[in-house]
Amino acid sequence: MHPSIDSFIAGFSAVFPAQQHDLPWEVTQNLKAILEAKISGLDDSYTITEGVAVHRSATVERHVVLKAPVIVSEDCFIGAHAYLRGGVFMGKGTVIGTGCEVKSSVLLHHSAVAHFNFIGDSLIGSHVNFEAGAIVANHFNERPDKQIQVMANGVPLQTGTEKFGALVGDRSKIGANAVLSPGTLLAPGTIVGRLELVAQGAAQ
Repeated sequence: MHPSIDSFIAGFSAVFPAQQHDLPWEVTQNLKAILEAKISGLDDSYTITEGVAVHRSATVERHVVLKAPVIVSEDCFIGAHAYLRGGVFMGKGTVIGTGCEVKSSVLLHHSAVAHFNFIGDSLIGSHVNFEAGAIVANHFNERPDKQIQVMANGVPLQTGTEKFGALVGDRSKIGANAVLSPGTLLAPGTIVGRLELVAQGAAQ
């Protein structure tokens, strides 16, 4: 059984209706095109410059790098020296703190990536909190076979990609310096302890 994004992230299909039946790794792989289409339909409450759309109520501190396409929704905050690339969507009231890198990912409403985090090729739900230094890895650098699988209801599923991080359900809390290995699925309300390693898709 394939994981339904809406069963992890309740508001996903309201924001991305055309992707409601897609698999998580299909969304991250196609996120650039998805966001480019979405930017074309935004209203004048956004300032749009060369594929980067920032809501007028959002705060972007100095020395932030935003590589198109990026959508920064209302009341978002991006701390100094953050780096967003490969297609990034920030939902309402989301925070990306100092020195974070986010690549090809969706962070839905009122979530926070505190500081010095990496989030790669992932879908992050609403009201999710990443403490400092927590990482979502998106690639098995150490293995000859780099194909990523996920465990869905105890059943291993091949994603057919070498780049996918995690599907993190609403209200989850990720402790400082924790690592989510490629192919992690976290149900809503999951708590990952500080320094914990989650390696659901590591053994094949």
